[in-house]
Amino acid sequence: MTFKLGLTGSIGMGKSTTAQLFADEGCAVWDADAAVHRLYSRGGAAVAPMSEAFPEAIVDGAVSRAQLKSVITTDASALKKIEKFVHPLVAWDRDIFLRDCETDIAVLDIPLLFETGSDRHMDATVCVTAPPEIQRKRVLDRGSMSEAELDVILAKQMPDAEKRNRADFVIITDTLEHAREQVQAVVKEIRGRLKNA
Repeated sequence: MTFKLGLTGSIGMGKSTTAQLFADEGCAVWDADAAVHRLYSRGGAAVAPMSEAFPEAIVDGAVSRAQLKSVITTDASALKKIEKFVHPLVAWDRDIFLRDCETDIAVLDIPLLFETGSDRHMDATVCVTAPPEIQRKRVLDRGSMSEAELDVILAKQMPDAEKRNRADFVIITDTLEHAREQVQAVVKEIRGRLKNA
């Protein structure tokens, strides 16, 4: 039986890096964002329903994220409609991953883990965090977002403190080595539980 560990964290907290650290420890990793990319790509399961609801978002047989962004900006109800058929498809993708998983621990990287109630399907949850000034610097250093855009995203996300309070484990990503040590401790604890189960 595979142990399901839900991984979450706000933008710029080091979630992707932490997911890789879990992979380095022999855990299988499923990424919700990558699943959405698969579903939106040409031949993906979200293309047909999306083309019916928002034909203007389809470019070259795939869902265009840029077009989708402009749809959401102009139509306040669009996001709810999109989520209504994308969330079940993402869950289906996750279920297939878990069915085929052969490792003792599966890390499920889900940005909206608590917001979507996906934490109910996990055996434990982990939140990655970093001091606000490190978070802000990481995001702005990418060069793809302004401070104002970051503030809009942060205002929409569940506060970091609330995510930390709800998580079973918290990993502080102030340095790579510190994050690695914490990941190794989490994996060791879970494997210890599995051995004694």
